[in-house]
Amino acid sequence: MADIPRQAAQRTAKLASLPLGVAGRVAAGWGRRLTGQNADEINADVAAKTAEQLFAVLGQLKGGAMKFGQALSVFEAAVPDAMAGPYREALTKLQSAAPPMPTSSVHRVLTEQLGSSWRKRFSSFDDEPAASASIGQVHRAVWHDGREVAVKVQYPGADEALRSDLRQLMRFSRLFQSLAPGAEVKPLLEELQERMVEELDYRIEADNQRMFAKVFAGDERVVVPAVVASAPKVVVTEWISGTPFSKIIAEGTQAERDLAGRLLAEFHFSTPAKVGLLHADPHPGNFMLLPDGRLCVIDFGAVSRLPGGLPPTFGKMIRLALEDRSIELLELLRSERFVQPDQELHAEDVLAYLAPFVDPARTETFHFTRSWLQRQAERVADLRGPDFRTGRLLNLPPDYLLIHRVTLGATGILCQLDAEVATRDIIEQWQPGFAEAEA
Repeated sequence: MADIPRQAAQRTAKLASLPLGVAGRVAAGWGRRLTGQNADEINADVAAKTAEQLFAVLGQLKGGAMKFGQALSVFEAAVPDAMAGPYREALTKLQSAAPPMPTSSVHRVLTEQLGSSWRKRFSSFDDEPAASASIGQVHRAVWHDGREVAVKVQYPGADEALRSDLRQLMRFSRLFQSLAPGAEVKPLLEELQERMVEELDYRIEADNQRMFAKVFAGDERVVVPAVVASAPKVVVTEWISGTPFSKIIAEGTQAERDLAGRLLAEFHFSTPAKVGLLHADPHPGNFMLLPDGRLCVIDFGAVSRLPGGLPPTFGKMIRLALEDRSIELLELLRSERFVQPDQELHAEDVLAYLAPFVDPARTETFHFTRSWLQRQAERVADLRGPDFRTGRLLNLPPDYLLIHRVTLGATGILCQLDAEVATRDIIEQWQPGFAEAEA
């Protein structure tokens, strides 16, 4: 395969082919239905072909389009089971698989980034990629001192491709605004753009990973691989082997699922207090369970900087929703810009919208399931329901964007894991504001 398609027109045409392809298949499905074929079989066929196209197009494009696909893959748990099969398989592939770049391109990038004698830094280097990321791919190697290492190499053209995809996204800001009239859409997209562009410089990722590795050195629950070397488009880290969460999701025992879920929830809530950073790329490809029962976390390209820890606002919101304190909840949302000054909302409607989302904190342990997440997704997406109308009038302030997205992503993984987790204890220990909002 060649390097990333760079021309904006070429990439836009590929992205545009997704909805067109879906429309064509649906039309063909109607034609087959008229000839008497079974509707369920036709729907399943359309879903399978659409999923196949989604994987092919996003996987080829990589860059921002593939990052979008990887983010989407976490929310597969919210898709109704009747339709989810093909999408689950195709989107899960996006978490760890994409067409590899040619070996000559890999060597060219290594020469540019590590110097013409880069081979001397390795005892051995495997030209076959071990895994792929949204803007790079990972190779297994042995460092000159005998350590096994993972070498992440950025795709040539990834920077141009990502910026092109993000420009496309910005052009849709008016459309997004019409879908969510209560939201500040443009600053939200700008914040997303800023965070994603940051990921292009692997030196930033290496610095983030060094901070996490330092805090978790010798930790009994979490392992972060050490950074061995870094350059703008290459990063070398220690290689650690474990069971990827995607495998636990597919075939893990209940004990493995519960342990993986607990460790993930603890990591998500505790790192802002421990490190001052939040790992902001939650998908199963970035987490492994080690044989000794510890969690291994990789890929620190996307982080949210939280030097003061998690904002107390979230803890207060959870507490007020749990205790049905609707008027105080609406006042808090207005003061923190989750409701714009010109939006008229009733306190009871806001409580009805948010209360089910805090279910994991209602009981001593909570069983995260796909069906629970599907019910939440259907509830807020039902065009005729009151929760849809309420949701359109709520705003997500840009400074809360990454925290919100990461919490949703982590929740999606917990539901894929089908894990039972003592979430309330973790929230009480690590989420500021939860205890202070007691009546």
